[in-house]
Amino acid sequence: MKKYCFGIDVGGTSVKCGLFTTEGEVLEKWEIPTRTQENGKHILPDVAASILGKLEEKNIAKEEVEGVGIGVPGPVNESGEVPVAVNLHWGHVCIERDLGEMTGLKVKAGNDANVAALGEMWKGGGEGRRSLIMVTLGTGVGGGIIVNGQVIAGAHGAGGEIGHAHVEDSISDPCNCGNCGCLEQVASATGIVRLAKEELAGTKEPSVLRGKHLSAKSVFDAVKEGDAAAIRIAERFGGYLGKALSVFAAVADPQVIVIGGGVSKAGPILLDYIVKNFKQYAFPACKETEFVLAKLGNDAGIYGAAKLVL
Repeated sequence: MKKYCFGIDVGGTSVKCGLFTTEGEVLEKWEIPTRTQENGKHILPDVAASILGKLEEKNIAKEEVEGVGIGVPGPVNESGEVPVAVNLHWGHVCIERDLGEMTGLKVKAGNDANVAALGEMWKGGGEGRRSLIMVTLGTGVGGGIIVNGQVIAGAHGAGGEIGHAHVEDSISDPCNCGNCGCLEQVASATGIVRLAKEELAGTKEPSVLRGKHLSAKSVFDAVKEGDAAAIRIAERFGGYLGKALSVFAAVADPQVIVIGGGVSKAGPILLDYIVKNFKQYAFPACKETEFVLAKLGNDAGIYGAAKLVL
């Protein structure tokens, strides 16, 4: 008998959903809006209704479903509880218990970045590997660490919070986490814009970036054109991220480091700046760790959530 599972990726504006076979074939993908009003009390009922509706539509019995995996933007403890998820306006939510009761299915929950790492290991850039570090470079910097096939969630659900490693003493404005000088403040899309503004303010040198809307994309487009200021910005970005990843590699010793998120669309040139700095600082046994770009894009979360329940 063919068996199925669901992968759910809860974001701040939409919930991505996937119906999979247990072999990892995605049969259907769809999205529903994330209703964060009233402290996000509608989110899980909406997800449950969508899952039950899909079972009815496809004429699939609950006995044919292994379960539901769900990734959420916040820490998830060993009991499947979310202490807080600020983007969803959630306080404490018992996500595995509550969604399980609503659907009558087994539910497994995880942090969204950890779940994306699991997706990339299963069917993406890290396929065939058992140990990897995944870094997502978007508005923030997310991360997931998997060792011998196990997601490292940690005692507080904060395992793999790569973006909140402290890397710069001179930054005095706070990160979203409340600390100052986090990797997220210098290596995310917004962090790259910060570095670009600092670089352009510190020199009168001509640059194609002057007078342009600054973004991570415009910086790396300028790097590809050989713009000297843009290259220095990329060097600083690569220095922060490469050095931070050398520290994480000394702890987790991954087979591969997967770089994803919107910034990774810059392509292989992005890896050049990260890898050069990583090799300079990495522990000798880790220096040849492979770096790859993520392959699943925005689907990494639903693939990883499905794998979570398997």
